[in-house]
Amino acid sequence: MKDQLEALVAQMYSSGILYSEAVREFKKRFIMNVLQQNKGNQCKAARELGMHRNTLSRTITELKLDVKQFRDMGRRPVRSEKTLPVDKLEKKIVR
Repeated sequence: MKDQLEALVAQMYSSGILYSEAVREFKKRFIMNVLQQNKGNQCKAARELGMHRNTLSRTITELKLDVKQFRDMGRRPVRSEKTLPVDKLEKKIVR
């Protein structure tokens, strides 16, 4: 791992990438990876990163990251959007 990082740093330096750009890109990739592992849950991601949730939220805003892409699309529907099973619908209608 350390050798890979050394090679990457050398490549970035020889390509003329500025330190500030490198740090920004590293932060972006690191945070995106942790968010992806936690399905977009910022509280869990912040805990794993060892930072406060507000700090993570502010950093996400600064880096212009789209957290929605990491959120689980299989979330429960809003209660008003849930469909009732047929047998429960029949009971509701009968009453």
